[in-house]
Amino acid sequence: MSELTINIYTKQSHLPVSLREENIFHSTQYFRLAKKTSRLKPYMVTVETEDGTIAAQMLALVRYRSSLFPPYLYRHCMILGEGVYHPQYNEQRATLFGMMLEQLTAKIGRWTLYIEVSHLSNKMFAYKQLREQHYFPVRWNSIHNSLHSHTPEERISERMKHRIEMAYKRGVITDEVQTEADFQDFIKLLRHHNWLKPKRYIPADEFFRGLQESDNGRLYVTRYRGRIIGCSALVYSENQAYLWYAAYRRKTYAFLHPAELTIWHAIKDSHTKGYEHIFFLDVGLPYKKNAYRDFILSFGGKPTSSYRWFHCTIGWINDMLSWFYRD
Repeated sequence: MSELTINIYTKQSHLPVSLREENIFHSTQYFRLAKKTSRLKPYMVTVETEDGTIAAQMLALVRYRSSLFPPYLYRHCMILGEGVYHPQYNEQRATLFGMMLEQLTAKIGRWTLYIEVSHLSNKMFAYKQLREQHYFPVRWNSIHNSLHSHTPEERISERMKHRIEMAYKRGVITDEVQTEADFQDFIKLLRHHNWLKPKRYIPADEFFRGLQESDNGRLYVTRYRGRIIGCSALVYSENQAYLWYAAYRRKTYAFLHPAELTIWHAIKDSHTKGYEHIFFLDVGLPYKKNAYRDFILSFGGKPTSSYRWFHCTIGWINDMLSWFYRD
């Protein structure tokens, strides 16, 4: 491997022009979106050759989190996937990933409570490198639906089909956010749905505005008689769809099954647009009883075992958690 340099960029004007854009989660587009969003700070980590070729790039977002109820104040860093690599360095992906992670951890570790790495391409990717950097794995649920081999209708039960058909007959519809009033209702429902879930991070409004305006994201609302009873945010990258956020008024409108209609539209619309799979980005821990996991699986998805890797920057806490989550 020729001599390589690791750089970390925090200013948009300093980003190399040759960064690859095919993966939205590690792109300059996502960097710019995060830069415009309050309480988000992007870090673009690159591995560059002597002639300026980008051998690898990885985008990390530091999130500033605070609340009065429950009370907390801290920063944490999130990395979605292992980054993007030049084809010439494809066989060195794990090594390059470890190099980038080491530099990033050293740079932000002093001021960040913990770093989280999720949605790696396979469960054992860079296992050695992550362990060497004192990250520990937590078993996690991952679910995706294939959209290319069978239609969504072929994957759900007759009972689910009946629920969906009846809700549509009663006048429920799902479409894109179209007006400022739609956007405000989308935000209000999303925040209300998640306000008692401390781990569930909801970015500032600017993030969703940027997503709505981009070519790689869509905001949807589920309506009944003019009232919004469900919402979802989807991202598209490399011919894949990702359900990032979703919320619904499940109890108030139980007879209309807003959760089922909201998720169903995300799946059906992604299939219609020709995407290969739809991934559900946060299904949660693999408890024996996980209502949300079981709900998502009712749409015919495929569960896979995966890891999320964590590194707490408080040494003794990281050691304790590493022992507790030892595999």
